[in-house]
Amino acid sequence: MTLSLHARGAPLAAPARQIAAVDSVDLSASAHGGDFARALAASGRDTLLPGPIEIFQINLGKLCNMTCRHCHVDAGPDRTDEMMDRATAEACLRALDRTGAHTVDLTGGAPELSPNFRYVVDEAAARGKHVIDRCNLTILLVPGLRDLPSWLAERGVEVVCSLPHYRKRGTDAQRGDGTYEKSLQALHLLNEAGYGAGDARRRLTLVSNPVGAFLPANQHATEREWKEGLLREHGIVFDRLIFLNNMPISRYLEWLESSGNLASYLELLVASFNPGTIDGLMCRNTLSIAWDGRVYDCDFNQMLDLPAQGSSGGGFHVRDLDVAALAARRVVTRRHCFGCTAGAGSSCGGALE
Repeated sequence: MTLSLHARGAPLAAPARQIAAVDSVDLSASAHGGDFARALAASGRDTLLPGPIEIFQINLGKLCNMTCRHCHVDAGPDRTDEMMDRATAEACLRALDRTGAHTVDLTGGAPELSPNFRYVVDEAAARGKHVIDRCNLTILLVPGLRDLPSWLAERGVEVVCSLPHYRKRGTDAQRGDGTYEKSLQALHLLNEAGYGAGDARRRLTLVSNPVGAFLPANQHATEREWKEGLLREHGIVFDRLIFLNNMPISRYLEWLESSGNLASYLELLVASFNPGTIDGLMCRNTLSIAWDGRVYDCDFNQMLDLPAQGSSGGGFHVRDLDVAALAARRVVTRRHCFGCTAGAGSSCGGALE
């Protein structure tokens, strides 16, 4: 069984080592010298400032039933050490009530494996929030969780599912042999529960990351191909497709290093910097809450242990969240931020242009 970086004791399990590995690549000949702050300045911005909080993203823990090659969370079956407890989940809900967020985005690991998953879903839905479950699909086949498609449908939860490609080779190459067939089974279960047929309360979204060291194809042009292919070959329907750029973090970073692609991929990200993506970046409208309640500007900063910083230099915790202080902060940026601003851009909601 593939193990996480954490379980293997790999050097890149440490966020500081990941940052150092990316920073060590010589990008002096690249645009902006490979410096994200300089790229921002060239686009007319001295800093990256947050907008109103619209999405409250909660990472319920790193436990997952899979160990995917590209995972920026370093999640896996061995990651039982970082799981959100009930007190922190309750603090998240209290903090949610103090924000204007209209969406609660649940992620992991496999968020469904958290003992607090159903509690948070029910509480968020009772508050009238749009709830998103970021699902790896195969989790829906785990004994004890097979009722989830109908349970989620009853609560109007949007299911955002990872599927690297609508064909077998691309999916199994990234997520392990047999994953594709299991993913199809799970998609059929979701369709049977009413997902993917255009019902706004049963939205089924597929998410794809490139398998290699390149940027995604055009999101809108590819969606039709996927819809036609999955319907024709498997009788599966879904509502929308979103593409995410792979971030040079964690296990994808390990693959970039081992395959000799790190420098060329970073050069591609820097060369593809698109200032038109900045206004839509998730760090501007999303708050990312870690399993232990610490607050981050985005999910990627969370994995690199770069917490959100107040004007005084201190961090934030969800149990005593100061919304006014959050609004006055500056978003923490580093070189990996080129990943979200490359090409058509990338956020938790897909392409930005």
